[in-house]
Order: sequence, then C-alpha cells, then structure tokens
Amino acid sequence: MNISQSLGLMVQEFSHSFYLNFIKDDRYMQMVKGLGNTLLISVLAILLGVTFGALAFLLRNSFFLDNSRFKILRGLGKVLKGIGYVYVDVIRATPMVTQLLIIYFVIFASVNINAIFVAVLAFGFNSGAYVSEIFRAGIQSIDNGQMEAGRSLGLSKIQTMAYIIVPQAIKNILPTLANEFIVLIKETAVVGYISVQDLTRGADIIRSLTFEPFLPLVAAAVVYYIIIKFLTLAIAAFERRLRASDDR
Repeated sequence: MNISQSLGLMVQEFSHSFYLNFIKDDRYMQMVKGLGNTLLISVLAILLGVTFGALAFLLRNSFFLDNSRFKILRGLGKVLKGIGYVYVDVIRATPMVTQLLIIYFVIFASVNINAIFVAVLAFGFNSGAYVSEIFRAGIQSIDNGQMEAGRSLGLSKIQTMAYIIVPQAIKNILPTLANEFIVLIKETAVVGYISVQDLTRGADIIRSLTFEPFLPLVAAAVVYYIIIKFLTLAIAAFERRLRASDDR
C-alpha cells in the first residue's frame, strides 16, 4: 500500500468516525446543549460570586463598627469578621467538587430542585471566597496615603472608601476578576457529578454512544480552548486600555 492509499484510508476512517460522533442522529447537539449550560452556569455563578464576595469582604472589613461607642456593636463587628473569615477559609481549603456534592446531595437532599440552579449556587458560593480576596487585594494595592488624604479633607472612613479608594481599586480588580471567570468556566466541567449536561458531559455522552473517546473529548477540549483564548485576549486588550488611560 503506497502513501496516497494510506492517506486516503486515514481520511475515510476519520470521515466515518466524524459522522458517527457528530452527524449521525444529530449527536453534535449533545455538545451544543452542554455548551449552553456551561456558559449559563458560568455567567450566573460569577454574578452570584461577585455578590457573595462583596458581602464577605464587607464582613471581614467591618471597620465602621470597630470604633463604635457601643460595646455591643463592637462585638457585632468581631462576629461579622469571624463569619467572613470562616467562610473564605473553609471554601478555599476544600475541593469544589466536594462542595458541589454536599450542596446537592446533603443540603438539598430532600428537595426536588433543578440541578442547574444548584450548580449556579455552588459555583457562586465557591467563587465568592476568591472574589472576596480579589477585593481585599485590590483595596490593599491603594496607598495608605489615600485614606489619610481623605480623612484630612473631613471625610469619614466609609466616605473615603466609597469616593477615593474603591474607584481606584476597581482598575486593579477588574482584570483579576475576569481571570476568575476564566477559572470558573473550566471548573464547571465537574457538574456532571450531579447529572447536569455541560460541555464535558455532552462529549462523554457521545463517547458512550460510539465507544470512540478521541473525537468527542478532543472536540470538547478544543471548544474550551477557543472560549478561554477569546476571553484571555479580551482581558489582555482591556488591561492595555486601562494602562493607556493611566498614562494620560
């Protein structure tokens, strides 16, 4: 058998495999449906994560209660800080898949609830701990002199944070927050544990039908790569625009 015949046979085998994995019975729709769920869970989870992260940050930095004249409010501030610290510490120290399984099979074990909703809640809850740290790092990146300058102008700590510190910190927070979104998209590959059909699960369903793992799994990897690459380039362009605005 010469080279041209070998190449022809390889092309024929690949075409047949491609047909079986994606064209026959519209099997490609398994991955399309999974991709839709992956993007839905990721977008909703990052929005929820930002909310949880902001709340956790405020709990861990409830400085407005530290100097209160009332002892009970100072005590409340310590309790809030403790809650925020425990939340961030526990979430960051345990695997995402374990948290997902606990929320679905333990917390909502006796409730008939949509698995996608549980996935959004679990990933949002997990992301919130990391977003809280992103907020903390962004705030700490601002020079302490900014707080002193605000106080010297007669602003309170809360006013200084709201009008001076936070607007400057946002530029440092947004690119890192976008990177958290990228990480979140990849982490959603474990939602198959609670029977949610994401992109990876869709590829695995095709594999179970054709008993050919190569094409569907590689296709899923390629789709993930395209999504992540697009977001990475978008983040890089956004960061360049932020640096350009700083140079003006």
